[in-house]
Amino acid sequence: VIGREAEDQAGLDAALVATDGTPDKSRLGANAILGVSLAAAKAAAAAHRLPLYRYVGGSGSRLLPVPMMNIVNGGAHADNPLDFQEFMIAPIGAGTFAEAVRMGSEVFHTLRRDLLAAGHSTGVGDEGGFAPSLRTAEEALDFVVAAVERTGYRPGTDIGLVMDPASSEFFRDGVYDYTGEGVRRTPAEQVDHLVTLIDSYPVVSVEDPMAEDDRAGWQELTARVGARCQLTGDDVFCTDAAILREGIAAGVANSVLVKVNQIGTLTEALATVDTAHHAGYTVVMSHRSGETEDTTIADLAVATGCGQIKTGSLSRSDRTAKYNRLMRIEEQLGDSARYAGTAALHPPRRRP
Repeated sequence: VIGREAEDQAGLDAALVATDGTPDKSRLGANAILGVSLAAAKAAAAAHRLPLYRYVGGSGSRLLPVPMMNIVNGGAHADNPLDFQEFMIAPIGAGTFAEAVRMGSEVFHTLRRDLLAAGHSTGVGDEGGFAPSLRTAEEALDFVVAAVERTGYRPGTDIGLVMDPASSEFFRDGVYDYTGEGVRRTPAEQVDHLVTLIDSYPVVSVEDPMAEDDRAGWQELTARVGARCQLTGDDVFCTDAAILREGIAAGVANSVLVKVNQIGTLTEALATVDTAHHAGYTVVMSHRSGETEDTTIADLAVATGCGQIKTGSLSRSDRTAKYNRLMRIEEQLGDSARYAGTAALHPPRRRP
């Protein structure tokens, strides 16, 4: 890459992929490739004296995303019986991003007090959410709804609930093995269970509700609730535009999670966003469970206008750094800044 123009992002990224030469970037590794890809983008932005979000997204980049804030951890991210990996809140009724952060922080601290009062630990999991010894999704959702209401907000109107079961983690031998609950559910029973949760609580989005290998389950759930609930594919799409196109054709999900270091280059990540928007799918820009204080994804959320970001809880500096960056971007944009709000959960019009 020595001597290449930093402004030629697509050419640089193509050279990096070609140098690796493997289908899954196993020779150089996606993390190493991404470091070079993003460094070039940041260098080009600096040369133009532009913030990264403006350089990548252009002068029209002004939409601040709805944050999906992790407040209860389970699954592989916590040492507790909860089978579902994440329970989040999304301040869809906020007027600004800064207000959304304040709302989320208030609920987070109310939940802490409620958990303590009920005799639970308030230690945090990998993504900064609390990791109480709860057994079922219903128990976790009840605590979250109560915290939202006790803070003075309306569940489903001011603040929506978001779940990430990470179902691939407990899909074994064709069944969903809930070790915390002590039950095993068939794919059909898993669909029924999720539909019941969506109908019973103000859930606005579910990530990885079905396992990546359970395509029939994905199709059934999408057909049943896809018109009224965002169903976001992470493991099933892997931020790969080609895999996403296959899923779109098969009627899998209606949203995609984008993790830039999962695909490995900025160009490929942007291609996945474009593929999703072209098909009328929503996009959630995402961190990883193991994070640093780098804030690039905050800029990319604004640059792509995706309208949603998942970057952990209101604790741990590797998570709060992204929230702080987005508030600074909102300040820079001034009166031109727009907060995505509830509209972020509704897919863009499919392009021909």
